[in-house]
Amino acid sequence: MIVTLPDGTELELPEGATGADAAAAIGPGLARAALAVRQAGEVRDLARPLIAREALEIITAKSGRDALDLIRHDAAHVLAAAVMELYPGVKISIGPPIEQGFYYDFEFPDGVTVTEADFDAIEARMREHIAAGETFDRAEATVVEALARFRAEGQDYKVELIEDLVRDQGIDTVSVYRNGPFTDLCRGPHAPGTATIGAVKLQSVAGAYWRGDASRTMLTRIYGTAFFTKKELEAELERLEQARARDHRRLGRELGLFTFSEVSPGSAFWLPKGTTIFNQLVGLSREMGEERGFTEVKTPQLYDSELWKTSGHWDKYRQNMFVTEAEDREFGLKPMNCPGHAHLFAGQRWSYRDLPVRYSEPGLLHRNELSGTLHGLLRVRHFAQDDAHIFCTEEQIEQEVRTCLEFAMETFAIFGFAVELELSTRPEQRIGSDEMWDRAEGALQKVLDDEGLSYQVNPGDGAFYGPKIDLHTTDSLGRSWQLGTVQLDYSMPERFGLVYTGADNADHRPVMIHTARMGSFERFIGILVEHYAGEFPLWLAPVQATVLPISDKHADAAHAVASTLRGQGLRVDVDDRTESLGRRIRDGELARAPYLLVVGEREAADGTVSVRRRHEGDIGTMPVAEFAAVAAAEIAERREAPAPA
Repeated sequence: MIVTLPDGTELELPEGATGADAAAAIGPGLARAALAVRQAGEVRDLARPLIAREALEIITAKSGRDALDLIRHDAAHVLAAAVMELYPGVKISIGPPIEQGFYYDFEFPDGVTVTEADFDAIEARMREHIAAGETFDRAEATVVEALARFRAEGQDYKVELIEDLVRDQGIDTVSVYRNGPFTDLCRGPHAPGTATIGAVKLQSVAGAYWRGDASRTMLTRIYGTAFFTKKELEAELERLEQARARDHRRLGRELGLFTFSEVSPGSAFWLPKGTTIFNQLVGLSREMGEERGFTEVKTPQLYDSELWKTSGHWDKYRQNMFVTEAEDREFGLKPMNCPGHAHLFAGQRWSYRDLPVRYSEPGLLHRNELSGTLHGLLRVRHFAQDDAHIFCTEEQIEQEVRTCLEFAMETFAIFGFAVELELSTRPEQRIGSDEMWDRAEGALQKVLDDEGLSYQVNPGDGAFYGPKIDLHTTDSLGRSWQLGTVQLDYSMPERFGLVYTGADNADHRPVMIHTARMGSFERFIGILVEHYAGEFPLWLAPVQATVLPISDKHADAAHAVASTLRGQGLRVDVDDRTESLGRRIRDGELARAPYLLVVGEREAADGTVSVRRRHEGDIGTMPVAEFAAVAAAEIAERREAPAPA
């Protein structure tokens, strides 16, 4: 058999060769370092046979996300093994790797409660399994064998998972993995053995409904993380400590930005200061969109199910939609704007001279996320996003994609975000012909290559209707976030029968481009709160300056200053409480005010203010008009804020 290495070299191996055989054929050093392989868009165990004629990548500890996911999945199994030994009778459910580590969900026997106080004992038992260098052995079991095994062990959750796989996929075998005494239902992959886990740390415990369903059993979820070295773990724990201090849920409450209520789970209630930030971002999106030819539209919240059937979402996405009935008709609240925009485009007659048509809409959306997945502003049910859709000719695709990428890059530069690009290709579950996917993927790749942009290919992760370019940004804590996207869609214009009249006076099918920069404004604000530690740059700060009269007799002068500055378009508060000036200065700093303006006897007489800038302290006295000009220039430039302490 022949496989192709990343540098284009063809490697010839015997039929039935495994990933371990390929690593050994390349060299003894790689054979020792190899953890797994990537082929056909998936990570596979070293012991599994290779797929002939498929590109082959050997995964080592230096392979980034793939490598970390492997050992974190390993650590989840080690955690389950340790818990089963320490707590006889425990039932196990699932334990996947996640972005920052791993978790495993357990149902403990009645009367048994596990807390963080128990972590030392569990970690000690985990380290025994790691030190033992247990191998991860994969085996295929028939459904009958697997069901009999897990029923005999009283592992009801594993039985349910197998029964669901049989019902949904019609399988007759499942894979199981064994490390030491522990065997788990698992599709893999895993590293060769537990010794690869260099350092592990359990972090928290939480409740989690089985399968995210509030009507099911509440399980105990234990979170942890794992790294190849202790040094990497210590650096991560320090970063997590910083992240906890910046948690947007805590800062949002302390700064009076937003709140949540069980009367509408997963939906933010925006307070005045938070609404100001929200509106500033919407305004930024509008301003930049108008400069690039986007026109804003407004479409309904509720659509007949027939629209969702036409778009394909009724079959692919209905479980994530809020559905209702009226007058014997089924309706769905919109979880995205694209079908409404396609319907809007279809309602008019277009010429090739009219294209491209660029619709934007910061519209409200609803998605029926599982209650167990909701997380502050980062995962919500009700949100708005800076969504846009472009309808263009085939010949206009490259320029429109180029414009979308430039739009996103300029947006992220305002916030100091570095950007990494990822080209996501056709998923297994998709609509449209292979020919259509070939054209769409080729068009996106050509723009990236022609612009000389660096990007990674993410096989199989495209939207069900087309490939996409995702933009990933890194915040001040080094965390990566997928925000912007540019998605090329041939399917929806076909499904909606969209046409325009060409120069030949015949009907032609337009191409649809889906694009967003910030994505959900809710999620973006949550990220910004943590990125800035609540210390927003002046242009975005809900209160840009707080005026502090030294004493009661200077209050009128302080309010006059505030009135003047508001007249110049600045957002200004006055703190004229009877507290001492020192206390009010400290409170202003805790409130993350960019500027504090002190007004005393001399300032009142001269028409000046004594200016204190965040993190810089006293920067001198200046006329009110001069401060207004300085602030206006800073706002116009959307200058970055001083770095938080």
